[in-house]
Amino acid sequence: MAVLARSSSSAAAVALVALALVSAVAGEVFFQEKFDDGWEDRWVKSEWKKEDGTAGEWNHTSGSWSGDAQDKGIQTSEDYRFYAISAQYPEFSNKDKTLVLQFSVKHEQKLDCGGGYVKLLGGDVDQKKFGGETPYSIMFGPDICGYSTKKVHAILTKYGKNNLIKKEVPCETDQLTHVYTFVLRPDATYSILIDNVEKQSGSVYDDWDILPAKKIRDPDAKKPEDWEDNEYIPDPEDKKPEGYDDIPKEVTDPDATKPEDWDEEEDGEWTAPTIPNPEYKGPWTQKKIKNPNYKGKWKAPLIDNPEFKDDPYIYSFDSLKHIGIELWQVKSGTLFDNILITDDPEYAKKLAEETWGKHKDAEKAAFDEAEKKKLEEESVNSTDDEKDDASDDEEEDDADINTASDVETKDDSAVENPQQASTDEKVEEISKDAYEKKDEL
Repeated sequence: MAVLARSSSSAAAVALVALALVSAVAGEVFFQEKFDDGWEDRWVKSEWKKEDGTAGEWNHTSGSWSGDAQDKGIQTSEDYRFYAISAQYPEFSNKDKTLVLQFSVKHEQKLDCGGGYVKLLGGDVDQKKFGGETPYSIMFGPDICGYSTKKVHAILTKYGKNNLIKKEVPCETDQLTHVYTFVLRPDATYSILIDNVEKQSGSVYDDWDILPAKKIRDPDAKKPEDWEDNEYIPDPEDKKPEGYDDIPKEVTDPDATKPEDWDEEEDGEWTAPTIPNPEYKGPWTQKKIKNPNYKGKWKAPLIDNPEFKDDPYIYSFDSLKHIGIELWQVKSGTLFDNILITDDPEYAKKLAEETWGKHKDAEKAAFDEAEKKKLEEESVNSTDDEKDDASDDEEEDDADINTASDVETKDDSAVENPQQASTDEKVEEISKDAYEKKDEL
């Protein structure tokens, strides 16, 4: 009975949790991936780039440091590789509804060049061939390469063109997990959030060049002849002083004297040197004053653009059926997790807090500990290298001492055995005489 009671209690608890989750989702969840058991059945690894051997493999892991070792994602594992993987969900359109795309990403490798973005694609996708050339509807996420590129991509594909957001949205560049959220609303406004904090917002009309401009400058307009667009004009009251142009640039140095040893017959007539004239002020320039008739820089008036045709569904996509991750990475180690597609921004915020928010402090502590251990190991290795270098130096010193000892031994043997030394000298003299005789012949 006790076991039965506990089982009933557990079932009730699970039911309450499920009920809480259902009630928390006011809208609809189109796709959610936590990369738990069975994730490989939901995702298709592309065969793109396999033939040339540049396709990278994914690892199912929580990474080298995490806030929860059981919370796993998928991580790139090989340097200088292309990665492509995708999953399918029931096809839908975000017409007349909010679209929220959210995921977490961690660059454990201290990424210097590579992406961390995801793509939403339509229904006509061959997942086995999914790659860099596969058309997509939305591309969103961080991209880092060198010092110049450290931004969040938000690309909307409309009318056959990939349109990049015109505003700059800096991305995170550390080695910890961060949550990226993109919200598209039916009123054509959007928000980009990082770690549940809004970093950019605005209108799809204004921040993407999807449609021609509503207004353009009138190409037939002409600037009026009496239009004053010079902000400053010469001051008519400012007159050049009389004799101003007669002031010399240089004058004779009044303090200069002819040297006592100057000989005019040999040196010629002495002439005093010149110095800059303190009265000379340079070429005269008339002062300028504010133009009382200044009307500003002339611009042609705005008129309706005859080529503009409004699209009330500029924010929407008729077919969204796949999500894909397609990357090129110089250095591997990027980990994706907790991917969500929904129409409920509040649910997305709660999910981020229940995953990233819950574990971020523990992950930071694990990272700090890993860095501390890494520094300690580097310090030990550095000490070992110094010892090895010192040992090598001692061996070289010993070798030098042995060489010197051998030389001294030879010298000593010559002193101790003068007869042998004398014999050697005689041999040398005979050889010398032989070469001299050869030369004579």
